[in-house]
Amino acid sequence: MNLTEQVLHVLDSALRLQGRTTEFTRDTPLLGALPELDSMAVLALLTGLENHFGITFNDEDVNGSAFASVGSLSDLVEQALARQDP
Repeated sequence: MNLTEQVLHVLDSALRLQGRTTEFTRDTPLLGALPELDSMAVLALLTGLENHFGITFNDEDVNGSAFASVGSLSDLVEQALARQDP
């Protein structure tokens, strides 16, 4: 499972989308396009990603643009993973 697929798995679980993410691509819009993605869901999603990948997000990296699409969310995770590599 590649990074984007793992992000989609966490997204599906955190937002309780019941498998809808199987149709999502990197270009699929998130914030403003998914009614399930409200402020509380953002927190659940961030926590889910941190737990799944064993990462921690920097506050300055987490903004609306990070949640614009599946691709931007995957990029956020990728950047956090890169920061943790020795």
